[in-house]
Amino acid sequence: MSSLLKVDNEIKTKVDAFRERITGEAENLVANFFPKKLLELDHFLKDPILNICELKEIHSEINLTVPDPILLSDLHDGLEAQNAKKRKMGDGPGDMVAGTKVFVMPGGMMKSNGKLVDLIEKVKPEIRTLIEKCNTVKMWVQLLIPRIEDGNNFGVSIQEETVAELRTVEGEAASYLDQISRYYITRAKLVSKIAKYPHVEDYRRTVTEIDEKEYISLKIIVSELRNQYVTLHDMILKNIEKIKRPRSSNTDALY
Repeated sequence: MSSLLKVDNEIKTKVDAFRERITGEAENLVANFFPKKLLELDHFLKDPILNICELKEIHSEINLTVPDPILLSDLHDGLEAQNAKKRKMGDGPGDMVAGTKVFVMPGGMMKSNGKLVDLIEKVKPEIRTLIEKCNTVKMWVQLLIPRIEDGNNFGVSIQEETVAELRTVEGEAASYLDQISRYYITRAKLVSKIAKYPHVEDYRRTVTEIDEKEYISLKIIVSELRNQYVTLHDMILKNIEKIKRPRSSNTDALY
C-alpha cells in the first residue's frame, strides 16, 4: 500500500521520530503528570488564600473621593447653552444629566484589586498547563487510531470518545481565560462609571460584588481543573488497552 504514495525516507524518519516523542510524552503525562497535578491542585484548594470566609477581606479600596456639591442659583449660570441643555432635568424619557468630566485620576492610576490579581496570576498558568497537556495527549490518541475498516471498531469508538473528552476539556479551560478577561473589562467599565458619577453609591457596591463573584469563580476554576485531571487520568487508565490496541486479532479471540 505504501507504493501508492511516494514518501521521502528522510521526512518519514523525522515523522516517525515525532510520533515516538509524542507517544513518550503522552504516556508519561497520563501515568505520572496527571496524578501529581491533581494532588497539587487538591492541596492548593486547601490553601488559606482560597478559603477566605469573610469576603470583605478581598475588597479593594476605590480611591475616588466624592466632590463637594456645587450650588447654582440659576441652572444656566456659568454653563454654555449646549451643556445646560444636557443638564436640564425634565419629565421626558429622553432627558439626561451629564456626568463629571474626567481628565485625570486624582490619585494617579486606578489600581486593580491586588489580592485578586495575585490569585489570578497563580491560576492562569494552571489553566494554560491543562490546555497544553490535553493537546499532547489528544494528538497521541489520534495517532493511535487505525485505518478505517468495516467491523471490529469498538476500540476505535473508545479512542474517538477519548479524543472528544480531551477536546471538551481544552475548550472549557480556554473559556476560563475568557472569563478572567471579561472580569477585568467589566470592572474597568464600572470604575470609569464611578469616576464619572462619584455620588452614585450603587456603582461602588457593584465593584465589590464583581470582586466577590470573581473570587468565588476562581476557586471553582481550580476545583474544576483538579476534577478534569482526575477524570482524564481515570478514563484513560480504564481504557488504556483499547486505546493502544483498538482492534484485536482473530487469533486472540481463539484463546
